[in-house]
Amino acid sequence: MQHRIIVLGAGYAGTSAAGRLAKRLHPEDVAITLVNAEPDFVERVRNHQLAAGQVLKHRPFAAMFAGSGVELKLAKVTAVDADAKTVTVIGADGVEELQYDTLVYALGSGWNDQGVPGVAEHAYELASRPGALKLRDCLARTDAGGTVTVVGGGLTGIEAATELAEARPDLGVVLIARGGLGDWVSTKAQAHLRKVFGKLGITVHEHTDVAEVRADAIATADGREIPATVTVWTAGFVVHPIAAATTMETRPDGRIVVDRDMASVSHPDVFAVGDSGYAIGDAGKPLRMSCATGTPMAWQAADSIAARLTGTKAGRTSLKYSGQCISLGRKNGLVQWVTPDDRTKNSSLRGPLAARMKDFVCGFAAWSVAHPTFGMPVRRHRVAVSPEPRTVRLGSNA
Repeated sequence: MQHRIIVLGAGYAGTSAAGRLAKRLHPEDVAITLVNAEPDFVERVRNHQLAAGQVLKHRPFAAMFAGSGVELKLAKVTAVDADAKTVTVIGADGVEELQYDTLVYALGSGWNDQGVPGVAEHAYELASRPGALKLRDCLARTDAGGTVTVVGGGLTGIEAATELAEARPDLGVVLIARGGLGDWVSTKAQAHLRKVFGKLGITVHEHTDVAEVRADAIATADGREIPATVTVWTAGFVVHPIAAATTMETRPDGRIVVDRDMASVSHPDVFAVGDSGYAIGDAGKPLRMSCATGTPMAWQAADSIAARLTGTKAGRTSLKYSGQCISLGRKNGLVQWVTPDDRTKNSSLRGPLAARMKDFVCGFAAWSVAHPTFGMPVRRHRVAVSPEPRTVRLGSNA
């Protein structure tokens, strides 16, 4: 009887895990099902480019996984029962209940309105492809002289503001940041950000809290009103709520607590990767939600599952950081070098070379999804054992 592996979510982490498992395990011994609501891979880190009107490469899963043994099921996940080992989905065939022996949970995250009034009604998001396409269509209808106001001074907000300002110089672009502009990067990197924002004509409101989003303006906590023909909300992400509704041990933010193998500390037959998992990195600190984190987590989970099923020892994927790549339009960029535990170093790469590096990193991330064992020997091992779940102390993250 085949060991049933179900992978939920086909972002960077879920797709990488499914592909790596298919190249690690013999197809006669395992049935790998990848569940996703959309038929194509979405380069989430390029959604700001999509919103700005650029055409991105089409990456259908049917072509990516052709001949791999991975079965793609187009459906939306509605529930997980980690005790009964079932997943409820709804798709073209209606509501179905899928049974698994091993589950890879990679449902990721979406935009977070932070409970601010008016966000859901009046703002656009970039956390999903549909959101980016809606924003693109809205901008296409926006006449010259209008104002695009981006709320959120993190990586997504900075990339969105600069991309839109470069693509639509006929529009005014405003960035609202709760802190200072790029206040987590080095001094020279901050100066570079300000220089680029100045050249692009982007107005920045720093140390500003948003109290309400209106149809044509942003109301701030200190009583000001900032014009906004179009509002783009990038102020944080929130994980998919399904895990928190299960009996699995989760963090207050809904992420599944996992060990070094990426297995749930309460349900060892569930592996959580990407934004869905709460893992401790090699430097002893929690990993942040990012593509840079999700893919290595997926590699580790796949190798851990394969080792458990084949009775071998799993290797250790490196779980540490080296830098943050930020695009500032198509012609400029910033690479901020960081320590393994994600603390800012004094050194950075700035300008066109940094832009090319960022583009390469994004391209390689998408390419590696379809080539999950790049640089490693491909061996489809036979399942040698009937794995028994390990006994793990609840609350442990060792």
